[in-house]
Amino acid sequence: MYPQIRIHLSLLSLGIFGIAILALFLGVYQFNESILSIINKAFTNRTAINDSDYYVLFDLRLPRIIMSILVGSGLAVAGTCLQGIFKNPLASPDLIGITSGSILFAAITIVLGGYIKDFVPEIIHYSLLSLMAFVGAICSTVFVYRISSHHQKTNITILLLAGVAISALCGSATGLLTYLSTEEELRNLTFWTLGSIASANWNKILILVTVISISFFFLIGKGKTLNAMMLGEKDAEHLGINVEKTKRQIIVFSALLVGTIVSFTGTIGFVGLIVPYILRLIFKSNYVIILPLSAFLGAILVIVADTISRTLVAPSEIPIGILTSLMGAPVFISILMNYKKSL
Repeated sequence: MYPQIRIHLSLLSLGIFGIAILALFLGVYQFNESILSIINKAFTNRTAINDSDYYVLFDLRLPRIIMSILVGSGLAVAGTCLQGIFKNPLASPDLIGITSGSILFAAITIVLGGYIKDFVPEIIHYSLLSLMAFVGAICSTVFVYRISSHHQKTNITILLLAGVAISALCGSATGLLTYLSTEEELRNLTFWTLGSIASANWNKILILVTVISISFFFLIGKGKTLNAMMLGEKDAEHLGINVEKTKRQIIVFSALLVGTIVSFTGTIGFVGLIVPYILRLIFKSNYVIILPLSAFLGAILVIVADTISRTLVAPSEIPIGILTSLMGAPVFISILMNYKKSL
């Protein structure tokens, strides 16, 4: 690892820790004693803590902060990897239909869930929405990948076009379900598609930690491979890189990351677009540097957005997807303007 990467990772780690501590103190609920005292008693004398204080701190705020870190890291790394294999700064998980597949299956569950629950075990009724959203992400990814693959080779251009097609198809089906939904279903569907981390809990965190650990094991070390692929797939193959294997791994694990995250939080857009763009401005297109840094910067972005979402209009909450879109739209316009100048 380059010395400069260690320095930047250390600084970003301190940033995450500082923002997380600040987020822990921010909120509508007023504790009966200091947060530091509650944390100290949690290790020494649990029974001395007020039940409400314990619940808000350890079952609401802390899981939400940790989940924000995981969600931001996963989305940012997935976006960075996809931009690397597509060689396109506008590439994101939305582009290949991952998000739209999740939204469609979530909409099916919200609108037609009463019928679906009759055919599934009662034990998974509580988590049916998350499971269906995850299945939707995987199904759309497999469909797009199969269309773009021929003789065990993946055509990136066809994959992008297939992603656009499946996104349009899923979008129209979601629109139909939205039209057919009742007022309560419409509220649930709208809030879910705008994204929220309010449902964070320790079980979801455990699942996310497992998925992210496995995915990062295969993705974080792809920096040199992506740098080589920027030269062209033929040149990368001459350097001894298995290009097809790399593309499969990135697409599969990016879909796994995004599908799992979206199934728990709904749609949180633009994170995978903003983070690599900011890092690319500083470090150019050196994926050896920007890939690990994207995990940390993505975490910071989502923690900040989530803290603002739950405190700006407290006690109400702004869906986090609205805030990330507000952050991402100017960046997206900036990318387009820079691309226009290069023509």
